Amino acid sequence: MAKTITLSNGREWKTQKAAEQHFREIRDRHPLRTPIDDAQDHADLMALLERFDAAHAEEDSKIGCGVDYFDVRMNFSSGGATKGFWVIRVDGTETDFSFIWAVKGTPKPEAQEFSDACRAAVMADLHAAKREFFAKHGDADGCVPCEISGKLVSVDDAHVDHAYPTFGALVQSFKAARQWHQAIPSGVLTRPQDNQTTTTFVDPAVADAFRVFHHAAASLRVIAKDQNLSMAAGQRRPKIARPVLLSTA
Repeated sequence: MAKTITLSNGREWKTQKAAEQHFREIRDRHPLRTPIDDAQDHADLMALLERFDAAHAEEDSKIGCGVDYFDVRMNFSSGGATKGFWVIRVDGTETDFSFIWAVKGTPKPEAQEFSDACRAAVMADLHAAKREFFAKHGDADGCVPCEISGKLVSVDDAHVDHAYPTFGALVQSFKAARQWHQAIPSGVLTRPQDNQTTTTFVDPAVADAFRVFHHAAASLRVIAKDQNLSMAAGQRRPKIARPVLLSTA
């Protein structure tokens, strides 16, 4: 049975998906870096932020000394560029927050935080490899065939996919190699703080160790962003016509 999402201001949705869609629509209809001055939107975001803080009681409050206003900004992190909500407090401090996890009403699992840190460690390498791949294989229009559909895609419409093993499998293998199966030791991951849009490793040596592990084991290919990723994940050891190569530097 679907879980009803209810906020402190009385707003209610029958499903988590419906609540997420409501806040996604708020995010998308407001211009970037402009105070959200619609009274209902502000009230909904304030109630959502209260839900976020309640679910993250062991962390520093996002509300802090009080909220002046909300706005929407581009967040540049390990996952690329995405639009998200920011909180501007009455003392001028500011931070971002995830409306997805606020709606869920639960902290992001440690396993997901660890995966985020792993992705952050290799994201620059993946971006560089993607640029080099398109420079080498792109046609006159700069396009290459999607490895699954064969459809020509541009660099902006393409995704570098971990064909085999999946990125999740690589992360699990790395954890096992360090004997972190049960739990991640304290101090390995950065604690949530203002203006931190993704979790990273505290010790650069751990990030470097994952980079080396990833580069040795990852098998990468280019697929269209709109390609069915579940279909891609279902392929076992797919043949790759044009592998994406990571630099060893």
